[in-house]
Amino acid sequence: MTLSLHHFLMLSAILFGIGIYGVLSRRNILGILMSIELMFNAANINLIAFNHFLYPNQVWGQGFAIFVMTLAAAEAVVGLSLVLAIYRNIKSVYTEKLNILHG
Repeated sequence: MTLSLHHFLMLSAILFGIGIYGVLSRRNILGILMSIELMFNAANINLIAFNHFLYPNQVWGQGFAIFVMTLAAAEAVVGLSLVLAIYRNIKSVYTEKLNILHG
């Protein structure tokens, strides 16, 4: 059995769906950040799969995937620093208790 583009797209859709479910159902900020990372990885699978099947001799998909990974790392750093600052003030990382923007 050979893997086709359809298999990679289905894997990516499943991972993206799990990420969306995690973002919408998690109460913990760290769980939400991990779900966003899962959605980034689903996009990376799409980029690499389309590059492999449409332009097999070029590396644009891998280059974009590396760019998305650097953006994800920057997002993780900023997100975790915000979580740390919120935890220091509120002593909780649950989204229900985040009313810091409430006047």
